[in-house]
Amino acid sequence: MTLNILFFSITIKKREMSLEEAAHQEQIKKIYDETKDRQISVHRIMY
Repeated sequence: MTLNILFFSITIKKREMSLEEAAHQEQIKKIYDETKDRQISVHRIMY
């Protein structure tokens, strides 16, 4: 009888964002929030 055991070690390391990536993420969040606000206002008008 053989017992084969395989172990995995996973290391999670926080990646630092560059200035460009941070600006891009900020722009995405801004557009997302604007779209969400527009959807809410349209929903209020219809109902």
